[in-house]
Amino acid sequence: MPDLNLIPEHEAAKLLQESGIPYPEFGFATTAQEAAKIAGRIGYPVVLKVSATGVIHKSDIGGVTVNLTSSDSVVEAFNGIRATLTTRAPGAEFKGAIVCKQVQPGIELIVGGMQDVMFGPTLMVGLGGIFTEVLKDVSFRVIPLQKIDALEMLRELKGFPLLEGARGTASVDLEVLAGFLLKVSGFLAQNAWIKELDLNPVRISGDQIFVLDARILK
Repeated sequence: MPDLNLIPEHEAAKLLQESGIPYPEFGFATTAQEAAKIAGRIGYPVVLKVSATGVIHKSDIGGVTVNLTSSDSVVEAFNGIRATLTTRAPGAEFKGAIVCKQVQPGIELIVGGMQDVMFGPTLMVGLGGIFTEVLKDVSFRVIPLQKIDALEMLRELKGFPLLEGARGTASVDLEVLAGFLLKVSGFLAQNAWIKELDLNPVRISGDQIFVLDARILK
């Protein structure tokens, strides 16, 4: 059954953008032709992400297509995503697709927020992939944060050297990343109705940072 407390991602993305939290330029399409029109407006390459009730992890059901570089490829991807949904998530109701600008590669993080029963609103940050799934490499703070708190959270991570450019990775701008955490902290503090926030992944490359997937539970 669909979670009625889960805000559709295109609505969540709009809330983030209005609060100054960077989400790539995007549009919401209910038809393949509309998706192609949006893609032409925001510029290629684009990513297409399914929007459907009952679907949280879009990539698990083939609901995400990347590296789309033409209107024909967007139309094909839209129709393909819709067809895939009927076979891999038969109980889900198709709503449309998010068409968003594809951003450059970088280091991926997970940033989350929750209403903790003991401590109140709390922020979490961790490096993505194996660092989160296997190593449980995350750091927590009660919000609102100060800049020193945000920097301390990052330095507590086992994978922090990767942010500084270890093992051949390009370093990221820690000031930008800390500023991002402060914006998310402020967003949660100003929207106490949010029970859970999951920004995963958040991709940073140099001083460029974007939320690539957003989940808000009210």
